[in-house]
Amino acid sequence: MSTQGPSLELSGVTKSYPGGTVAVDDVSVEIAGGSFVALVGSSGSGKSTLLKTINGLIEPSKGSIAIDGQAIDVEDRFRLRRRIGYVFQNIGLFPHLTVAENVAIGLRLEGEKNPRTRVAELLGLVDLPADFAERMPDALSGGQRQRVGVARALATEPRLLLMDEPFGALDPVTRDQLGGAIRALHDRLGLTTIMVTHDMAEALLLADRVLVMERGRIVADATPYGLLAGQGGAEAQALVAVPREQMRRLAALESES
Repeated sequence: MSTQGPSLELSGVTKSYPGGTVAVDDVSVEIAGGSFVALVGSSGSGKSTLLKTINGLIEPSKGSIAIDGQAIDVEDRFRLRRRIGYVFQNIGLFPHLTVAENVAIGLRLEGEKNPRTRVAELLGLVDLPADFAERMPDALSGGQRQRVGVARALATEPRLLLMDEPFGALDPVTRDQLGGAIRALHDRLGLTTIMVTHDMAEALLLADRVLVMERGRIVADATPYGLLAGQGGAEAQALVAVPREQMRRLAALESES
C-alpha cells in the first residue's frame, strides 16, 4: 500500500469518573498521517485511557477527536472500530477458536464468506507459516500469539493502528524482534501508529515522536533525538534516565571483563 495513514486530532479530551478521578485531563494534540507515535508514562498516567478514547472503547467526558478531519462521534462505533486496528495488551485471542478463525473475525463481520486466502496473506505478513491457521492459540508461544493479534488487527486493512502495551507479556528477545517487525509493517503499509508503552527505550527505538504523560496530561512532546538531547522536561528525562543508566552499568560490566 502506498497511501498514507490518517491524521489524528484530539482537542481538549478529558475523561473523569464519579468520585473526582480524572484519568485524562484536557489533552490536545495533532498527529500527522503516517507517524509512529509512542505514548509513554508510568502506570496510572492515563495513556491507555487516552488510547481507548480514539476508537470509542472509552467515551470522553469532554473534548473531541477527529480522524482525517472527521469527528469520530458522527460515525457508528462498531464501524469506527473496524477501520481502526487495535492490538491488546493481553493479546486477547479467543481460546476456543483456531488461529484462522481469530484472524478472520473482522472479515466475517464485514461479510466475507471465505476469508481463507486473506488469512494466509495476513499470516505471511506477520511472518507466521500458513499451516498455523489451523492451530489453537494455546499451541503457540507468546510471541506467536501476539503476531496473530497483529494479523487480526490488520485484517480489514485499517489505516490507523493502536497498540496498548503490545509487548508487555513477552520475553526481552521476543519483544525486541516483534517491535522491529511492527515498525517494518508500519513503514511497509503506510500506517499511522500509536503505541502505548511504559518502556522508554522501546519508545526511543521504534517511534518517530514520543508523547510523555503524567497525571492525565501530556507533559512532553519530542522526537527520540530531542529526548536524548535533554528536551522534554523533568518527567521525560526521568524516564530517559532509566535506559541510559542501564547502558552505563552494562558498559561498566563490559569494561571489567
